Amino acid sequence: MSGFSISLSSSFLWTSVYLSFLFFYTFMEIAVWRRLLPKYSSTASLFTIAFCIGFFLKLLKNAGYHPNLVSGFSLSGLFFAVCCSVFLFLLLDRGLDRVFERLFPKSEQNYQEAVRRLTDAPVTSMIRLCLFAPFIEEHLMRGFLLGGLEPRYSTACALLISSFLFAFLHFNMVQGLSAFLCGIVLGLLYLKTGSILCCIIAHSGYNLLSCAMLMHSVSPSK
Repeated sequence: MSGFSISLSSSFLWTSVYLSFLFFYTFMEIAVWRRLLPKYSSTASLFTIAFCIGFFLKLLKNAGYHPNLVSGFSLSGLFFAVCCSVFLFLLLDRGLDRVFERLFPKSEQNYQEAVRRLTDAPVTSMIRLCLFAPFIEEHLMRGFLLGGLEPRYSTACALLISSFLFAFLHFNMVQGLSAFLCGIVLGLLYLKTGSILCCIIAHSGYNLLSCAMLMHSVSPSK
């Protein structure tokens, strides 16, 4: 699908590079924008994230990754993407996440922090979680890593490695376990359709459903 290949060590290196971008814009939000622009820190952070996404995508292209968003996209692929969004929401948010939270109760604190951030700045949080994150993470995890590992290793191995690295990005046992399963489903979608756009839509749709559930859970009852 991708027309290029990468090694196992390169996959870990590129994931580390992406993590450095995450740390950078998180640092900018906490240490700079909240002090200089307290009322507009979330908006300023969006511009920082957008810049980091553009720069990181350019690095991937320099490494040989040349995505075509319309490649492989079809109405059937769109249907599969929507189904994946709903399936992930039911499997994880309505099912396994509750089991994982009981197994790892300390992760509940991180969950509450995520709820607080979402309710403090709902618009910018939705843009980050439902647009920015799916866009760059699908390019990295499915397009670059899964697509680049598959020519050199077996399909199953490439799928497991890319899903593991996707889980590694989340720094939380509950979120990590969910992300691993999410990575498997999104990886299978990519292998089925060959479309990064379908994966972005599925990822965005799932995040949107999750965010909507969080917002509903904290909304005051009438």
